[in-house]
Amino acid sequence: MSKVLIIDDEQKLRQLVGRIIGVEGEGFQVLEAESLKSARTILKQQDVDVVLCDVKLPDGSGLHFIETIKQLQPFSEVILFTAFGNIPDGVSAIKSGAFDYLTKGDDNQKIIPLLHRASEKVTLAKRVAQLEAKAFKKYAFENILGSAPLLLKAIELSKKVAPLETSVLLLGETGTGKEVFANAIHFASQRQNRNFVAINCSAFSRELLESELFGYRAGAFTGALADKKGLVEEADKGTLFLDEIGEMAIDLQAKLLRLLESGEYLKIGDTRVSKVDIRVIAATNRILETEIDNGHFRPDLYYRLSTFQLRLPALRERAGDIPQLANVFAQSFAMKIGRKELTLSKAYVEHLQLYNWKGNVRELKNVVERSVITAPGNELQIEDLPQEITHLMGQTASGSSIFSLAAMERAHIRKVWDLTGGNKTETARLLEIGLSTLYRKLEEYGLK
Repeated sequence: MSKVLIIDDEQKLRQLVGRIIGVEGEGFQVLEAESLKSARTILKQQDVDVVLCDVKLPDGSGLHFIETIKQLQPFSEVILFTAFGNIPDGVSAIKSGAFDYLTKGDDNQKIIPLLHRASEKVTLAKRVAQLEAKAFKKYAFENILGSAPLLLKAIELSKKVAPLETSVLLLGETGTGKEVFANAIHFASQRQNRNFVAINCSAFSRELLESELFGYRAGAFTGALADKKGLVEEADKGTLFLDEIGEMAIDLQAKLLRLLESGEYLKIGDTRVSKVDIRVIAATNRILETEIDNGHFRPDLYYRLSTFQLRLPALRERAGDIPQLANVFAQSFAMKIGRKELTLSKAYVEHLQLYNWKGNVRELKNVVERSVITAPGNELQIEDLPQEITHLMGQTASGSSIFSLAAMERAHIRKVWDLTGGNKTETARLLEIGLSTLYRKLEEYGLK
């Protein structure tokens, strides 16, 4: 039920309006105040959806009080009562932030529909705010799972660059969570209330990618029957995430470079320059320096994109995070399909930690979800893993027994390696072995 606060020094008017909107079954809960002072007290104590306020009150102007109402109740809408309903009063009311205005005594039939429209606007604004808050929470850095030093370092650097306007280049293998980081950076930035628009450059042909990014004018080519807004325009004032930027055709890279340098671009078939204000976050699993040497990537675009580079660790570099990740994936998917809460056997988790995850977190998620579907009981076992991971029962991905000294040594070196954040000198010191021996072990166990 929407709450309506009536502010007027005339008791009879308050009672009349209150009877119209509260007693006659319109579904509004009515609150009354005879002055701005008493209204301020109510607004501090209760949530109010719509305020009906007289323009002239003994202790001040209702017009000026709108600012106070918005400060105390940001979502509230204000409808002013004016004595004569003249145009200047109405213009002043709207300019001051009022939803609308009514003429005292003459607009009683307009009150109910006006209140319903104002109330609907308040409900919509609150719903949008709830969804935005949910999005901020969903994409917050705090929701990125893991505690490995390399991951924590990436999060720390991301938090530092997020509030800035700097372009960010995310580097890492497929499945390491580059879009997760891009979202987190956006929602921790000054652009958080604007669009986050993502596109995978490898999913489109050169021509289709250009039209998706920059849009086109009607008649630009066969089939272009109407103007199309591109993703660049959709991202105006927000963030554009270009995933797999290394796959973009080199001639299209020139158009992107102009956008980054000036905010200007041409829609296909247009002769007039369009301008936007966007922040670009790009990502790739390619080594762009090699792509430059091979003539597949523009060096000027690389330098423009790579103002701030951020490398995301592969899952094998943070194997200590696998138990937490696997458990979260298992419980989440079990809930989705209506299964009871699951546990993960020690052997199942150990097997996950010994596997070399080429698909990284994305592959782990898929494997765990498959296990949840196929597991006959409420505890995930090695038998619930797909054959491509287990190969032969009781064997690691490299073919040795999970109980062998080699497997145990490999697991221990990996844990120390994760602990030091990949620092070879410190890892060798903690393991009490020579640096050359560590290099050999890393090569032997595929940990580099």
